[in-house]
Amino acid sequence: MRSHQSKRGILAALLAALALAGGAAHAADLRVVSSGGFAQAYKDLSGRYQATSGDQLVAEWGPSMGATRNAIPARLARGEPIDVVIMVGDALDKLMAAGALEPGSKVVLAYSPIACAVRHGAAHPDISTVDGLRSAFLQARRVAYSDSASGEYIQGQLLDKLGIRQQMAGRAAQIPATPVGEIIAHGEADFGCQQRSELKPVQGIDIVGLLPQEVQLTTEFSGALVHASPNQDAGRALLRFLAAPANAPVIEATGLAPAASAP
Repeated sequence: MRSHQSKRGILAALLAALALAGGAAHAADLRVVSSGGFAQAYKDLSGRYQATSGDQLVAEWGPSMGATRNAIPARLARGEPIDVVIMVGDALDKLMAAGALEPGSKVVLAYSPIACAVRHGAAHPDISTVDGLRSAFLQARRVAYSDSASGEYIQGQLLDKLGIRQQMAGRAAQIPATPVGEIIAHGEADFGCQQRSELKPVQGIDIVGLLPQEVQLTTEFSGALVHASPNQDAGRALLRFLAAPANAPVIEATGLAPAASAP
């Protein structure tokens, strides 16, 4: 009897080991690089994904464009071992066309409007109208905006739409690498604008509102697989999870408009 029970115990242990080995074979270590606009949503969802999938996510952050070392295009050009990128849709499309990303793998995740902020406790300018926004820019000692999509729009178009490019010379600047909210919180600028989802997590600032609709720019955030990634199936599963309607409330809570509607 003991011999029979012993054999059964050994068999059970072998089956358990095989099951674990099979699970490990299907698990993946996914390296994901996300731009700041989707970063908080990704952080809020990543733990849930790891718990349900068994995959381990290794997250890093970098802007969708610009000349900084951590910018996603620069990382890909260096050949960093990245599996999934999450970034501004227009910039992603350019990388897709250049062959850096897997064709057909793009998944639209969310949309983000541009908001503006001041240091916590400071007076809140009324930016609900174009005239009010213009006044907020002109009355600020220093204005900060990012070196990614929202900042490119402000630098390249918004200042002209407001008719204040000359007046803001020397007082408005793009900030590389550092979130605009942190610049405002530290008192290095007293007014600044960036994606609402990037301003929202920053302590020490007050978001005073969105750009008026007449001059607003809504930015698409999307994910895609890196062409050279060896973890294509796992990467697709992650993107499906992030885009799932059930996760829309989590994305919305970060200040984004989810591409999928909640059930």
